Amino acid sequence: MDGILSKDVRYLKGVGEKRARRFYRLGVFSVSDLLYLLPKRYTDFSNTVEIAYAPTGENIAVKATVLEIAPPRRIKGGRTIFRVMCADDTANLVLTFFNSEYTVRQLIPGREYIFYGKLDGNFYTKQMTAPLFIPADSPIKKQPVYPLTAGLSAKTVQNCIASAFAQIDDIPDFMPQIILDKYGLPPLYRALYDVHFPKDNASLDRAAKRLRFDELFSLQIGMSLLNGRRKTQSGAKITTVNIDDFLKSLPYTPTNAQFRCIKDILLDFKSGYAMNRLLQGDVGSGKTLVAMCAMYCMAKNGYQSVMMAPTEILANQHYQNVKKSLEKFGVRVGLLTASVKAKEKRELLARLESGKIDILIGTNAVLSEKAVFSKLGLVITDEQHRFGVNQRSAAATKGQNPHILVMSATPIPRTLAMIIYADMQISVIDEMPKGRKPVQTLLVGTDLRRRMYGFIDKHIKRGYQTYIVLPAIEENEEMSDLQSVKKYCDEVVRPLLPHRRVAVLHGKMKAAEKDRVMSEFAAGNIDILCSTTVVEVGVDVPNRALMIIENAERYGLSALHQLRGRVGRGDVQSYCILVTDKKDAAVQQRLKYLAANPSGFAVAQYDLEHRGPGDFFGTRQHGLPVMKTASLVSDTKLVEMTKQAAEYILSQSPDLSAYPMIKRRCEKLFDNVTL
Repeated sequence: MDGILSKDVRYLKGVGEKRARRFYRLGVFSVSDLLYLLPKRYTDFSNTVEIAYAPTGENIAVKATVLEIAPPRRIKGGRTIFRVMCADDTANLVLTFFNSEYTVRQLIPGREYIFYGKLDGNFYTKQMTAPLFIPADSPIKKQPVYPLTAGLSAKTVQNCIASAFAQIDDIPDFMPQIILDKYGLPPLYRALYDVHFPKDNASLDRAAKRLRFDELFSLQIGMSLLNGRRKTQSGAKITTVNIDDFLKSLPYTPTNAQFRCIKDILLDFKSGYAMNRLLQGDVGSGKTLVAMCAMYCMAKNGYQSVMMAPTEILANQHYQNVKKSLEKFGVRVGLLTASVKAKEKRELLARLESGKIDILIGTNAVLSEKAVFSKLGLVITDEQHRFGVNQRSAAATKGQNPHILVMSATPIPRTLAMIIYADMQISVIDEMPKGRKPVQTLLVGTDLRRRMYGFIDKHIKRGYQTYIVLPAIEENEEMSDLQSVKKYCDEVVRPLLPHRRVAVLHGKMKAAEKDRVMSEFAAGNIDILCSTTVVEVGVDVPNRALMIIENAERYGLSALHQLRGRVGRGDVQSYCILVTDKKDAAVQQRLKYLAANPSGFAVAQYDLEHRGPGDFFGTRQHGLPVMKTASLVSDTKLVEMTKQAAEYILSQSPDLSAYPMIKRRCEKLFDNVTL
């Protein structure tokens, strides 16, 4: 049977060389590919309406008898028009076809058909142009609509699929019977047959569920294997998780969500298994405190921790905060970045190797071969989407199966997170610290720019700072509507606010220069920072109260929300102003949604529903194969089921050696995916 399925489609009866080349354009090369050429949708012939009472101007199905086929007529433009007279018990119906002699010849006077199309006309005479039709006694009332290409009609595709099934008695099923039984799924042969030739809605629903299950199951398995970390014993043996002394020393009370996440981590430590946890939380929700609790617990148990940040300035910020909070308890903290001088670095590395540093904070410099830990128990990555899988894995090899905590301020809907982080437990900080005022988000056009700059000046007088974010670094003739950072700063900001201190920051600047500008801004020596999205990394500047985003329509909502989170860290009311002249209804709807919703998770869900998963990871490859049938938005229950099924299979055979068909299928699914 595998031989037939792998056969080139051109050898299938009814295909041939010429037709095969057309199938190739659709990505159909084998008989198996043909069976998986799934319908885009279905035309439903089951709900018919009497002609006299059928509504005009919309697609409907009517049952009528063919009375007469008029002789063809040539009309200007070289086209041939065919008219077919039909009727039911209530009214007449005229069908019109252009250049469709083959189609019209399939209609037989005296026979009853169901016609589907847009109805026009009046009460006495109604008409349809080029309707789809089936015999009224056809047992299959749902007709598939396939993706097509020039030279391939829907009927041809369906006939070729029928020809394939005529030669196949069964299809080898990669899904174990225990999974089919548990989730009430039909065999693969039955599912594929019914999705092409559904006899009723129930059989189609069962078939569609099976094929969506297959896709999500393969995705779950593939992502788990790519992430590559299964539940194993940890080398860090934790004897106490009591951190009450540290919590009591805080000048504030953590939120309930922070307490819940801290508890998750401490239970992981106590379990004896290596923690592999994702900590999600909106910007400013307090992830760093949770990380400090984890590192303090490690230090109390005699283990070292390493915390990686994507930039030097963020690493230095973490270093200052952790040192201030934990050194009073005897915890020794070190900072390792590329800027650390050679002599200081040698001394630091010597102390690290001898166990005289409990917590090392730095950039990916901590991954260098010279960084040797005495007893590493915990690896933390901040802003985890900025580190590749290989970087995180390299950090983990610095110890004996250390605990892993990755932190993200990019809210990811649960459905998507369960797949991308299939091998991880997820903790969410879903509330903000008490007293924190939500950022007020406003949507304006460029006609209000002068008023906006008066608003900016007023806030600077009160001692607050402003970000202005633009999407382009330099002027680009192909995208002239985008603001250039340098040009905007020179021609708009400085002329409108000549008495204010203004600086520019963008991704093409050298790292040292970027850090210098951000340090000056953090120190309060810059009033307005004109920047590209490089400001999105979570550097804490308490005095920033205004975020202006030009050409706001150019960003996904999740990216806009991240930028919005750069302000609103203190107790002062902060503002995010979205500037756009685009009046397109969809653009306005998206931006108004952001303005009305302070929750990053609500914004992320909206982005997922309207733009797809790629938007969470920018324009680069996000690691998810394209789904043909399943939806990460609407198939929430199936995602849960397939996660359970995938975990069961991987618990039985972690390398899938016991399930070679599943392994082949996953390899094919991820063949062109780069993580």
